[in-house]
Amino acid sequence: MVPFGGWEMPLEYSGTIDEHLACRSGAVMFDVSHLGTVRLTGPEAFDTLQTTLTNDLGKIGPGRAQYTHLLDDADGSVLDDIIVWWHPGDEPVFDVMPNASNTSRVTDAIGGTDITGNRAVIAVQGPDASDRVATFFPEAAAVGRFRVARCTWGGVPVMVAGTGYTGEPGIEIAVPAEAAGSLWESLTGAQIQPAGLGARDTLRLEAGLPLHGQELGPGITSLQAGLAWVVAFDKPEFRGRQALIDQRERGVHRRMRGITTSGRRPPRTGCAVFAGDTEIGTVSSGNFSPVLGHGIALAFLDPSIAIGDEVEVDVRGSRLAGVVVAPPFV
Repeated sequence: MVPFGGWEMPLEYSGTIDEHLACRSGAVMFDVSHLGTVRLTGPEAFDTLQTTLTNDLGKIGPGRAQYTHLLDDADGSVLDDIIVWWHPGDEPVFDVMPNASNTSRVTDAIGGTDITGNRAVIAVQGPDASDRVATFFPEAAAVGRFRVARCTWGGVPVMVAGTGYTGEPGIEIAVPAEAAGSLWESLTGAQIQPAGLGARDTLRLEAGLPLHGQELGPGITSLQAGLAWVVAFDKPEFRGRQALIDQRERGVHRRMRGITTSGRRPPRTGCAVFAGDTEIGTVSSGNFSPVLGHGIALAFLDPSIAIGDEVEVDVRGSRLAGVVVAPPFV
C-alpha cells in the first residue's frame, strides 16, 4: 500500500508484471475510488460543461461518456484530464470524473456536488472482462465502449461505464461505498484478479495514454501532448480557447512522442533525449514493457523530430539507443 493523491492505494497484489499480463490476457480489476466524482444536475449543467471543458458534449448524448480537458485560461495548459459520464434519461445528470488530487479544482471551475466519498469505483479491464462479469452481473457486462448505464446489482443502484485506462476493453462500476466489498468479492469469485497502481501505470504506458502530472499538467497543453482531437475549436467558448488558438497559429515548441529502446533496462521519467550530441527533449514516462520485453517511453521532443528517427536516452550517464515511434506501443 502507498499514499497516492491523499488516498492509501494498493501498489501491487501478486506483482506488477503478473497483474499486467493477466490484464492483457484475461481480466483484472482495479480499485480506482481515488478518482473524483463531481455530480452536476439541472437545466444549466450542459451549458456549464460546454463552456468550461474542451471537448464538445454536443457530439454525444445521454448514456454516453466523453474524454475532455480542463484548461488554465491564461496559458492553455491542462489543469486536469477528465471523463464525463452523461447519465441516460431525460433529466440532465453528469458525473465528472477528475484525477485524484484535482477534485476541488474541478468543483471550483464547474460547481456541482462532490460525491466521491459516497461511492467506490472498480475498473474491470481485459479481453475477458465482459464475459467474466456476465457470469453474475450481465446488465453491467452489456454496457458498450464509452456507453453509460444505470443498473441494479443485489438491490443496489450502480452506474456502469464502458471506459478504462489500460488499452483493453472493460467497464468501470461506481457502487455505493457500503456495497463495494461485496461487489469486490463477487468479482473475485468470477476469476477476476486484483491489480494495483504499478500495473495500471505500465498498462497505460503501453497503450500510450497520458498521466496527469507527467504528460499533462502545468505548462503542458493539449496540443503539445498530441491531443488536439480533445479540443473542439469550433465551440465559441471554453476555458483556455484563445491560448490554444494562439499556440496553434505559432506552432508548438515540443510535442509528445513515443520511444522504444533495446534491452530490458528502461528509460525513466526525467531522462534527457539526444539526437547525436544535441539534447532534443525529456522523457515524461518510461518503463519496461512486459508485453514487448524492452523499454518504452513517452517524451516531449523538439517538433522537428519525426517518427522513425534514431535517438539516445541518457539513463544515469549511460546512453540507451532508441527509435521514435507513434503510440500506442501495444
